[in-house]
Amino acid sequence: MSASRILVVDDDADIRGLVRSLLERAGHVVEEAPDGRSALRSLYATPADLVILDVAMPELDGWAMLERIRDVSDVPVLMLTAHDAELERVRGLKGGADDYVVKPFGRQELVARVQALLRRAAGRGEQQELYADAALSIDFAKRAVRYRERDVQLTPLEFKLLSTFVRHPNQVLSRGQLLELVWGDAYSVSPDQVKLYVGYLRRKLDPEAPDSVPIETVRGFGYLYRRTT
Repeated sequence: MSASRILVVDDDADIRGLVRSLLERAGHVVEEAPDGRSALRSLYATPADLVILDVAMPELDGWAMLERIRDVSDVPVLMLTAHDAELERVRGLKGGADDYVVKPFGRQELVARVQALLRRAAGRGEQQELYADAALSIDFAKRAVRYRERDVQLTPLEFKLLSTFVRHPNQVLSRGQLLELVWGDAYSVSPDQVKLYVGYLRRKLDPEAPDSVPIETVRGFGYLYRRTT
């Protein structure tokens, strides 16, 4: 696997040093941050391919940091914690984490989990392409969206929802399917989230006439993106 930029966020300098040593030995470029605020500044300056994030940090802890990351990016996040409690693991995964490792961790296990997350992210990247119909165009690699000749700025979740619709044109997707495809969880996330974000997406695409956007509500079933010809 080619070198990836990995951001390690932990207030323990010894842990950061150990993780950095392991990952650099595996051929990756590693940046360190001792707290959430400096990590956010680093992410804004130079996007990372993966973030390793400690849960227990002063001021901006791992949960708050994860929420901030998910507001702006879908970068893979591996959480580190000293607590091996099921509820904490569930909280991390529901909050948008991609994997979870308990301290003290096995060195080979950590590297293997990092490599697996990077492969998964690369696999998503290989599917990136251009999409275009008479109303909408998407450059998946650049995350650029144009609707009726107007550039549209979407959050990562909105972009993922729109991408899911256009990858299944003229196909009814149930709320459960959308929760699984977009949120990654068809059971722990409320189905109301789908309705809420479809509304956001319609208004982002056409603020003047959101009801004209070709994302149709199929009552009793779900939603359908009607490809415009």
